[in-house]
This record gives sequence, structure tokens and C-alpha cells, in this order.
Amino acid sequence: MDSAAGGAVERERHRDLDRLLTFVDAIVAIAITLLVLPLVELAPELHEGGRAADLLRDHSDELWAVALSFYVIARIWLGQHHAVAPLVVGNARTTTLLLTWAFTIVVLPFPTSLVAASGGQATVKVLYVGTVALGVLLNAGLRAEVQRHPELTDGAAYEGPLGSLLTALLLLVALAVMLLLPATSYVPILVLAAEGRLKALVESLRNRRST
Repeated sequence: MDSAAGGAVERERHRDLDRLLTFVDAIVAIAITLLVLPLVELAPELHEGGRAADLLRDHSDELWAVALSFYVIARIWLGQHHAVAPLVVGNARTTTLLLTWAFTIVVLPFPTSLVAASGGQATVKVLYVGTVALGVLLNAGLRAEVQRHPELTDGAAYEGPLGSLLTALLLLVALAVMLLLPATSYVPILVLAAEGRLKALVESLRNRRST
């Protein structure tokens, strides 16, 4: 094996791991597709003399739920994508974590449908945010496992589970706001956009303490 200029080792990803990641990516794609299918079924309403503007207004809850879930799935998939990027071979724990993570993605369309139907209920909010938070925590576990076993990677620089843990924390804060202030609906989840800044702040504080 040849050493790369950046210190990483040029290693080809193992075929079994490559197939597993392809399988997981396919699950994500199918889950996102399932989110949209209920919207497609609304189209016949226009054939009955309805107006497109009325259709969009009457089903704004469904549209909002799909848009929110697409954003959430995309965010947690990107986190998983970066977590496995340096992996060239897996082990039993990484396989279990990846498959369990994929299960949370498979389940997510169900609470999404509940959000569209009765999203104001506290139980629905807990189920929806809890499913997302579980997926993020599994990603944190995956990062921790990869960090503990650099021999599974190509040797490239790797970030640990801090970012995923902070994302899970933001989700729990968002859930608390959603439950205490029902009028906020699911908007607090968009606080996920602040994860990068929060991570930078935490790392800055850690660096100051270490100096």
C-alpha cells in the first residue's frame, strides 16, 4: 500500500462495505420518495374542478411536513455520509449502527404522515423528533466507533461524534420549545441550521481550556 501525500493510506474500499453503503443510500432515496407519494395522490382533486391555489392552501400541512422531513433526512444523511467517508472496511459494530440508522430513516415517513394529519399533538411531536434524534445519536455512535478504530479507515483526518451530539442536543431543545409553546409548531427544528456555529463555539472553548 502506498502512502498518500496527506498522510492517508491509499486503500480501496472493501466490496462488502461498498454494497452495504449502497444499500443504505437506496433506503434513504426510497424514504424520501415515500414522503412525496401522498402529495401525488392529491392531483385528482384538480380534475374535479378544483383550483391549484385552493389545493395548495387546503393541503399546506402536508406540504410543510414533506418539506420539513426532506430537510431533516438530507441533514442526517449528510452527517452519515461524512461519518463513513474514510471507511474502507467495516466491522460488526459499524454494520449494526448503519443498519439501525437506516431503520430510523425507514420509520420516519410514518411520523411524517402523523405530522400532516395531527401534528399539534404532543405525542406526534415526541415521536417525530424522537425518531430523528435517535438517528442522529446512532450517527454519533458510528463516528465514535470509527474514531476508536482508525485501522478501518484510509488514515485521513477524522472528526469525532461532537457534531452529532450537538445536533441531538439542538433537537431536544427544539422539542422542548415545541411542547412548551405549541404555537411554534415544528419551526424550532430549523435550529439545526445553527449546528455548525455551535460546534465551532464549543471547539473554541475547548481549545482555550487546553492552552
